[in-house]
Amino acid sequence: MKKLFVAITIMLVALNANACSICGCGGGNLYLGLYPSFDTKFFGVRYTYGDYRTLLKNDNTQFSNNTYHSYEIYAGFNLTKKWQVFTFIPYQVNYQISDDGKSTNQGIGDITILTNYQIYNNHKVVNDKKLVTHKIWLGGGIKLKTGAFNIDAHDPTTTLADVNAQMGTGSTDFLLNVRDVYQVEDLGLATTANYKINSKNNQGYQFGDKFTFNTIAYYNLSSKNTVVTPNIGLKYETVAGNKLDGSLIYLTEGLDNGSYHTGGNTFSGIGGIEVNVKKVSFGLNVQAPIQQDVASGQVNLKWKGLFHMTFSF
Repeated sequence: MKKLFVAITIMLVALNANACSICGCGGGNLYLGLYPSFDTKFFGVRYTYGDYRTLLKNDNTQFSNNTYHSYEIYAGFNLTKKWQVFTFIPYQVNYQISDDGKSTNQGIGDITILTNYQIYNNHKVVNDKKLVTHKIWLGGGIKLKTGAFNIDAHDPTTTLADVNAQMGTGSTDFLLNVRDVYQVEDLGLATTANYKINSKNNQGYQFGDKFTFNTIAYYNLSSKNTVVTPNIGLKYETVAGNKLDGSLIYLTEGLDNGSYHTGGNTFSGIGGIEVNVKKVSFGLNVQAPIQQDVASGQVNLKWKGLFHMTFSF
C-alpha cells in the first residue's frame, strides 16, 4: 500500500484537485472561470468536486478511488475603478476508497487573498455599430497557512498517507496572475494565467510551483433582467517537483525505481453556463481531461465540477 500512497501523493501535487489536501485548497481553488459580474462587491458560495482513480501498473491489486469536495465562501470588492480584491475561505471533505478500506478527512483549508489592478481598459465602436471592449488586469496574492499540517516530515515513521491527510500545505505561498478579457458585442474571450510560488513549511517541505493557463469563449444571451452565458474553453496545468530541505524528492517505490520525482501536467476541456437574474447569479462548470501525464499514467483525473451561487451589489 505504501507504493500506492506514493502515486496518490503525485496526483495531489501535480493536479489542481478541488479540495486537494496536499496542494492546499486555497491555491487549488485559484481557478475562477468567468468572474462574477458586479458593480462594487459580490458575495457567494461555491461547491467544487474532483474525481480521481489510481491503479499501480506493477500491482493492479493496489488501487485508490479518491473524491474531493470543497465548500467555499468567496467574495470580491472593487476598491476603486482599477483595484479589485478577492478572498476564498474553503472547507474541504476528502473521501478515499482503496484496497486498504475507506477513509474520510475534513477541515478548514488554506485561505487565499488576491488583488488585481486594471492596466488597460479600452472601449470603441467599429463599423459604426459594434461595441468592442478590451480589459487587462495584473494581480498577485497570498495563500495563508490556515489549513492544518500536523506532521513531522523528517520522522521515519511518517508515511505519505499522513501527508495526504493534511488539510493545508503548512506554508505561506504567493500568487501571480494576469487576466485578459476581449469582447465584441455579446461574444467574448476571457484568458487567465496564474503562477503559484510555494515556500517551505516549518518541516522543510516545499510543494512544487504551479502554472495554470485557461481561456474561455462565452456568449451573452439577454432577455429583460436575465442574462444566460454559455461558455467553452481549455485549461492547462503544470506542477514542478516537491522538495525536502531544498532537494528534490525522488520516489523509491512504484515508479522507475527512484528515477521519477513528483510533478506532472494535465490539459482539460471546459464547458459551463452562467445565469444572471438581476443581482443573483448561478453558474455550473465541468472540466474533463483531454491529455494527462501524472504518476506515469497510474493516476487519472475523471472529471471536475463547480457550482456557485453569487449575490452582487
